[in-house]
Amino acid sequence: MNRALFTSATGLAAQQLNLDVVANNLANASTPGFKRSRADFQDLVYQSLRDPGGQTGPSSQLPTGTQIGLGVSTGSTSTVFTQGTLQSTGKEYDVAIKGAGYFKILMPDGSNSYSRSGAFNIDSAGKLVTSEGYAVQPEIIIPPNHTSVSISGDGKVSVQLPGQNTSQVVGTIQLTNFINPAGLKALGSNLFQISKASGQPVEGDPGTQGTGTLLGGSLESSNVDIVEEMVRMIIIQRAYDTNSKVIQAADEMLTTTNGIKR
Repeated sequence: MNRALFTSATGLAAQQLNLDVVANNLANASTPGFKRSRADFQDLVYQSLRDPGGQTGPSSQLPTGTQIGLGVSTGSTSTVFTQGTLQSTGKEYDVAIKGAGYFKILMPDGSNSYSRSGAFNIDSAGKLVTSEGYAVQPEIIIPPNHTSVSISGDGKVSVQLPGQNTSQVVGTIQLTNFINPAGLKALGSNLFQISKASGQPVEGDPGTQGTGTLLGGSLESSNVDIVEEMVRMIIIQRAYDTNSKVIQAADEMLTTTNGIKR
């Protein structure tokens, strides 16, 4: 019975973490470029009372053995990289990634971070920046007297200036790819940082180095499916409730055992 108590306790802890992941997914259902996560579980060690194949006689052996599992643990949380819906915003500085890749962002400490969110603006110097004011790399400066801005699929940023019949290219938005993007470390604010698991960044123009293309005046929405997450939440709730009932049943059995001597 004690074994059942501890095993069910691991189930409660695992489902609580599972719910934490679902809660974060639902909270970011409207976050541009957000990729939903899932909790991956694995069973814990087993107690072998009798090993499979053990000898039971001179010419006989156990066909299965007796092994009792000791619960569950969270192996990892993994990111699901399905493409989010591309939504037109009409804002000239917004840009969405169609396919693989990340925008390269310069952090205040001089390091680089990476983002799927293309909700950009310009600062007082005309630099293309994130909503936190971090500059997009390579640096792109929009002239103050421009009349319009357009971003092509291959990343070229063009501006229309007064008195000119043709637009002028002022820079190119590059994309960065990783051999294992799931290994990136999340920093918050739609930003990620490289790690030993992600591999080194591979930079290039959109459509090269395995990256996708860009769509100006649009944003990539979150790939969170609210209905799917709600279903997962119901399953988690039922699993949590079942584990709690196992604990209750084991406790009642222990109470019965303790009452035998009376």
